[in-house]
Amino acid sequence: MRVRGRWLTGRERFVGLLVLGGLVVFVVLVYVVIVLGGGVLIGRTSSPHIGLSVLATAVVALAFGRVQSRLESVMSRLVHGGRQSPYEVLKRFSPAVTGSRDDLPVRMAEILADGTGAQSAQVWLMVDGTLRLAATWPPDSSVGVGGRRELAVRQAGELLGVLAVQEHENVPLTPVEERLFAGLADQAGLVLRGTRLRAELVHRIAELSTLAAELRRSRQRVVDAQNAERRRLERDIHDGAQQHLVALAVNLSLARTLAGRAPERADRLVQAQCRAATVTIETIANLSRGIYPNLLVDEGLEAALRTAIADSPLPVEFVVADLGRYPAGVEAAAYFCALEALQNAAKHSAAKAIQLCLTGGPRLLEVTVQDDGSGFDPEATGAGAGLVNMRDRVESAGGTLTIATTPSHGTLVAASLPGPLRPGD
Repeated sequence: MRVRGRWLTGRERFVGLLVLGGLVVFVVLVYVVIVLGGGVLIGRTSSPHIGLSVLATAVVALAFGRVQSRLESVMSRLVHGGRQSPYEVLKRFSPAVTGSRDDLPVRMAEILADGTGAQSAQVWLMVDGTLRLAATWPPDSSVGVGGRRELAVRQAGELLGVLAVQEHENVPLTPVEERLFAGLADQAGLVLRGTRLRAELVHRIAELSTLAAELRRSRQRVVDAQNAERRRLERDIHDGAQQHLVALAVNLSLARTLAGRAPERADRLVQAQCRAATVTIETIANLSRGIYPNLLVDEGLEAALRTAIADSPLPVEFVVADLGRYPAGVEAAAYFCALEALQNAAKHSAAKAIQLCLTGGPRLLEVTVQDDGSGFDPEATGAGAGLVNMRDRVESAGGTLTIATTPSHGTLVAASLPGPLRPGD
C-alpha cells in the first residue's frame, strides 16, 4: 500500500507539471497572437513592436491567476478520473459550509466523502454531552467491510463533534487523503459549533413545547379539580350543615310553641337542640378544615397535621425535624399533599401503619408519607386523580413530587418544596 500511496502522491506532482506546461503554452500563445500576429497586421515583422509587447505582458499578468486556477481544476479532474483533488476539496470546504443553512452537516459529509474517496462519511455532533449522528453521505450507505477512521473536532479544547470515514475494502486512505481528512477536521470547528447551537436550540424548543402542553393540561386539571371541589362542598353543605340548621330551626319553633302548654317537654326539646347546635358547629368546622384550616394559618403545618391525623383510621407515626414557618403557598401545598397521601393510604393500601415526616430547612421543606401496605404498579394502574392532584399542588408551588412504590412493598410519597423560612421563625 505504500507503493500505492507514493503513486497517488506522484499524481499530484504530475498535475503540477501539467498546470506548469499549460501556463507556458498560454504565455507563448498570448505572445504569438498579440506580438507576432499584431506585428503582421501593422506591417512590422522585422522586430517586435514595443507597444504590442507591453500589451501581451499586461494580458498575461491579468489573466495568469484565472488561467492557473482553471488549469488546476481541469488537470486535477483528468488525473483523478473526474473527481476533484483533495487539495481542491480543502480549498472549497470553508465557502461551501458557511452560512446558516440547515443542511450543513450533510454538505460536510458529502465534501468529506468526495475529497477522501471513502466509501462513506459521517458527521457526529456533541449535543447535551452526547454524540449524535448528524449526517451520513451517501444517505443510504451501510456499514462497509473496510477500515473506519475517526477524528475529533475540537475548539479551544472543547469537543464539538467527530468526523468519520469508512474506507473501501483493502483500500485505505493515502497519506494525501489522511492529510486532507485532518485538514477538514481542523476547519470544521466553527461550523460544528454553529450547527450544535442550532441543534440545541431545536431541542430546547421541543422541550419548551412539551412543558407548555403539560402546563396547559395541569391548569385544566386544576380548574376541573376546583369545579369538582365546589360541587362537593355544595353537596356537603346541603346534605350536612344545611339539614342540621333546618332541623334546628323547626325544633326551636316547636319548643316555643310548647313552652306555654308543656314546659317540661319544651325544656327537653331545647336541651336536645343545644346538642344539635354543637353537632352543626362541628360539621361546619369539618367543612372549613377541608377548604383551608384556620389552624394552618394560625399555628402552622405541624399543628394542622396533628389535628388532621387525630381522626385517622390507621395509626400514624408523626416525625418532625427543624420545622419552622414557610410561605402560605408552600405550607398549603405541603398540608394538602400530606392529607391526600394519608387518605389514599387509608383507602387503598391495606396498610397497618403510616409514617408522616416533616423536615424543615432554611430553603427547603420536605414531606414524606410512607405506608407498609400492598403498593401498586404505576404502569399498570396509571396515575389516579389523587396522585395527579398531589403532583399539581406541589408543582404549582415550585416543588417536585416523587412516588416510589412496588406491589407488596408499600408506597412512599415524597414532596420537596422550596421556600425560605419566614423572618423570625
